[in-house]
Amino acid sequence: MAARSRQQAVAEVGTAMQRYQRSVQAFDDAVGRRLGLGPADLRCLDWLSEGPLTAKELATATGLRPAATTALIDRLEAKGLLRRSPSPDDRRRVLVEMTEEGRDRVWEAWGPMVVEGQRLFDGHTVAQLDALTELLERMTALTETHRSRIAGD
Repeated sequence: MAARSRQQAVAEVGTAMQRYQRSVQAFDDAVGRRLGLGPADLRCLDWLSEGPLTAKELATATGLRPAATTALIDRLEAKGLLRRSPSPDDRRRVLVEMTEEGRDRVWEAWGPMVVEGQRLFDGHTVAQLDALTELLERMTALTETHRSRIAGD
C-alpha cells in the first residue's frame, strides 16, 4: 500500500474539519431547540459566557444591527437569561451579562461536552497543544478575513 501524499493528508484534514463544523452546528441547533433560542440568541450567550459586554460590543460581536441587538437583549432578559447592569467603571455605561439562571442553563447544555472534551487532550504534550492552538488561531484569522470580505467590512 502506497503512503499517503501530503495533499491527501491535507484533504483528509479538510474533510474532517467540515464534518466537525457540521457536528458543532447540529449540536448548537439542538441546544437552541432545547432552550427555545435562535442562532443569534446562542451567539449572544456564547459571547457573554466570557464576561459582560456593552450592547454595542455585543452588536459588533454577533454581527447584528443595534436595533436587532436591543430586541435580542430584551428577549433574553425576559427569559431570565441575562440582565443589564451599570458598569462599575462608568455609571453611564450599561453592561449586559448572563444571570445565574442563564449560566446554569448554558452549562447544563454545553458543560458535559466541555468536561468530556477536555479528556481528548490527555496524552498530548504541551508542545502539541501549543501547535494546535496556533493552528486554530490562524484558522480563525483566515475565517475572519473572509467573513469581512463577504460582509463588505
